[in-house]
Amino acid sequence: MGIMDLQPTELKLTEQRSLEIIWSDGKKMDYPYGVLRMACPCATCREKKRAEAAKPKGLLQVLSAAETVPLAVTQMRPVGNYAYNITFSDGHSSGLFTMELLREIGTLVET
Repeated sequence: MGIMDLQPTELKLTEQRSLEIIWSDGKKMDYPYGVLRMACPCATCREKKRAEAAKPKGLLQVLSAAETVPLAVTQMRPVGNYAYNITFSDGHSSGLFTMELLREIGTLVET
């Protein structure tokens, strides 16, 4: 079974503030909400990451009120059979997490 054929068979939000996915190959992976939010592939998040990387190191970051509240996943909506649109408690909802990206994130979190 290739990675393109893998599909989630079960999705569950856990008490440990993470998303648990069981894949069609039987692999169970755990995705902390913060890791998912940081991995958002949308253009806005990619641009924000580039801007953060260009900032001088050693400066304190000012947090917004939304950033001080524990992050949660408030909604997951399938997009066709290739991705999920995830809405986070900070209001962000523009990223499409493809099955390939989710599997890659899960593999990185495991190690």
